[in-house]
Amino acid sequence: MGKGRIDMSEPEFSARGVGITRWPRSLTRAGEVRIEDGRLALLTSYGSEIDSAPVTAVRAGRPWFAGPDEAVATVNGTRYRLTLHGNGRDDGTAEPREPEGSEERSGRFLTALRRAAGRR
Repeated sequence: MGKGRIDMSEPEFSARGVGITRWPRSLTRAGEVRIEDGRLALLTSYGSEIDSAPVTAVRAGRPWFAGPDEAVATVNGTRYRLTLHGNGRDDGTAEPREPEGSEERSGRFLTALRRAAGRR
């Protein structure tokens, strides 16, 4: 491909305004989770990579103690808590908080991860 237009494919899943925590501290309150080209990437609000791995190497789920908008993902042996709700920030990085939509968003993340890994 020559100069000019770059062909950017759509990610299979992308959520912004995601709280990403690696116990005991929060890494970002408005990060991004992306599943694209067979990889899961956890990004800061500035787009810097926190961690990434092939989707086949990622374990994720929603533990019994997690809220409806939360998921836990183990990436490269590190466990992250993902809070997939918009937090209503004024800087436009997050969507408004909607409890029903939040549960749907975390469920969509887990479904997209299973689909990308070939696990239905």
